[in-house]
Amino acid sequence: MPVYEYTALSSSGKKTKGIIDADSVSAARQKIKSRGQYPVEITETTPQAGKSGRTSFLHIELGQRVRQQEIHIATRQLATLLGAGIPLVQALNGLIEQTTNKSLKKIIAQIKDSVNEGNSLTAALSEHPRLFSRIYINMVRAGEASGSLDVVLERLAEFGESQQALKARIKAALTYPLFMAVVGTLVLFLLITFIVPSITKVFEGTSQALPLPTIILISLSGFFKNYWWLLILLIVAAVTAIRFFITRPTGQQLWDRLKLTLPLLGDLNIKIASARLGRTLSSLLESGVPLVTALQIVKNILNNTILADTIDDATRELEKGRSLSQILKKSPWFPPMLVQMIGVGEQSGALEKMLGKVADNYEREVEAKILTMTSLIEPIMILVMGGVVSFIVVSILLPIFEMNQLIR
Repeated sequence: MPVYEYTALSSSGKKTKGIIDADSVSAARQKIKSRGQYPVEITETTPQAGKSGRTSFLHIELGQRVRQQEIHIATRQLATLLGAGIPLVQALNGLIEQTTNKSLKKIIAQIKDSVNEGNSLTAALSEHPRLFSRIYINMVRAGEASGSLDVVLERLAEFGESQQALKARIKAALTYPLFMAVVGTLVLFLLITFIVPSITKVFEGTSQALPLPTIILISLSGFFKNYWWLLILLIVAAVTAIRFFITRPTGQQLWDRLKLTLPLLGDLNIKIASARLGRTLSSLLESGVPLVTALQIVKNILNNTILADTIDDATRELEKGRSLSQILKKSPWFPPMLVQMIGVGEQSGALEKMLGKVADNYEREVEAKILTMTSLIEPIMILVMGGVVSFIVVSILLPIFEMNQLIR
């Protein structure tokens, strides 16, 4: 069923805009009139080809980008409507009316249209892989199979909101140190490139041998002033080369291994991965997704090929009848507490709850560790900048002191 954008006038003359699904333009016009409005303009939305080969209305206009927060809100609203006993098609129709984002309205309208044609909600969501992740689609599939779609959608909303909240807290903790680092580097660059040369010109006309720190400062200042473009070019070339190397399988493996073994950062990355594994696996298992399928989904969100290979090995061993805790115990990358909690969950039959608890613990640890590290960054940056400024001051003052001694 086509989807139309329309502009209409209310009985009071107020102009309104919206979207509506109908068999034709005339049917759309009749629907709008039945709402007590007078259609002024009706335009069919232009579909775009999706990955699946079917049409997709993922046409994000300027200022109408679909944010993850809007997906979480829509998921919770749909769960509420289904929990109240409203049929899926009617619930999707109500969701369209409640959604304010124009692009998201189009997508929900197409999902409703697909369901109307007899497709499952899972199949309809699969047509929009950019918006709905594999975790989302598989949890919905499990909810449809078990007849508890409203419960699963509620869990999905909670899962997405908790993940987004954690990312927001980490981003907020890192924003100030990064800002200070950029500003500090820029100030030092301007100081050495433009301020220092005007001061060191005093020493050019003298036959006095300059101290080593002053010679180094003058050389650095001259290099930055004359070859700053070369420095930027080298930085861009280095970043491009590193990114190209990381896209290769060997480079990706080396980079991912480095992320897990670096001092301080390695332990932090392992805890972040453990939190993601615990939270995602818990949500999938609670929704009725089989363990092997859940592990295959989880490995894609860890963003690390080393850990993904470990999960692949675990999946193969699980199919042979071994327990997950025994398999992960052999890996050097997963913390002992995670393995022990999984073992307790397997023995007690409450694996989902144990995974949820371990995810809560690691999320708190990650947040605390990031806050500790960011609190240390500021004094370290002050010391570094203070050291550089002190070097500049000493390099300028040393020749002045020596000139004073010669005059005496």
